[in-house]
Amino acid sequence: MTPPESSNPGPGDVQGIAFTLDGVDELTFARILRDVMHDAAFGKPLQIQAQEPRPGHSARLTVAFRRQDRTRAVAATQRLKTLLLRYGVQVDSVAVPGDEERGDGTP
Repeated sequence: MTPPESSNPGPGDVQGIAFTLDGVDELTFARILRDVMHDAAFGKPLQIQAQEPRPGHSARLTVAFRRQDRTRAVAATQRLKTLLLRYGVQVDSVAVPGDEERGDGTP
């Protein structure tokens, strides 16, 4: 039996909203990641990809999602911005895949 196509995403089906966390130390990053992992807004079908801060490289968090979960991913992005502000991390801009196609920035 072949699984439905929706369970096997194509190369263009998975997208991500990436946050580069400049100036975030390891302890703060661990606290942010803990909060993210315990928040239902980031649960399945979304996936959080994390890259810890290293000398010469900023920390990164990416909200990865399939095209059909875009609305949920945008809501999770807003939640992530709130969590980051709790730790004093300012978010200047976020690029959401598909916004350039619409031209109006709406999800």
